[in-house]
Amino acid sequence: MKNVATPMLQLDALSARYGKVEALHGTRIEVTPGQIVSVIGPNGAGKSTLLNAIMGALPVSGQAKGSVLYRGEEVSALPVEQRVARGMCLVPEKRELFSTMSVIDNLLLGAYRRKRAGERNYLDQLDPVFTLFPRLKERRNQLAGTLSGGERQMLAVGRALMGKPDLLMLDEPSLGLAPLIVKEIFHIISALRNTGVAILLVEQNARAALQISDYGYVLETGELALEGPASELAQNPRVVESYLGLAKKTA
Repeated sequence: MKNVATPMLQLDALSARYGKVEALHGTRIEVTPGQIVSVIGPNGAGKSTLLNAIMGALPVSGQAKGSVLYRGEEVSALPVEQRVARGMCLVPEKRELFSTMSVIDNLLLGAYRRKRAGERNYLDQLDPVFTLFPRLKERRNQLAGTLSGGERQMLAVGRALMGKPDLLMLDEPSLGLAPLIVKEIFHIISALRNTGVAILLVEQNARAALQISDYGYVLETGELALEGPASELAQNPRVVESYLGLAKKTA
């Protein structure tokens, strides 16, 4: 049993296709509060499709079927906006920041849904975000487009946290970042576990992902090939050979 807590997210036989091409087939995944679950796999395995299907954000040519339970409620028929309103949040691979706006304005936009919903304390996450990312506080008036790659990733995660999500999904947060910055980003993601947020992490950097995760899934050609506690997956010969490589001997 992965966790005795009630799952925050539960997928059952989730499939997705683009036209006639099936990109995801019969996926079953669970994520519980305060847990980091990683999905690793090669390029083209369907990892980003998985996140977009969960969020209801597949492109026009895409179609998903199967069950997406969030807090025990079926949400697969809901539009993206309603899923976000319920506390689901996706930080996409391309980060999608407003580059001509300042850091602080990007963060405030992250809290806009809460402001529109009439929450008086809609900015209550600003100080916690600045505590997690002191560099963002230092650069609060700097244009987002002038930030480094690592800082842009921090801003993308910080903006997501401003919405106070219960389920945070991250698509390739280490993409294009230098090793030292990757280490810093994953340290921060690991620290988020203490806030109680459920984290679903899609990542090609299998080593970094499994090191901070509680549970892991291996996605290959749209199907789950392996799953198990992250510490066990990291020792699995197939995972070591395919995704961890010789670096395991020197890590």
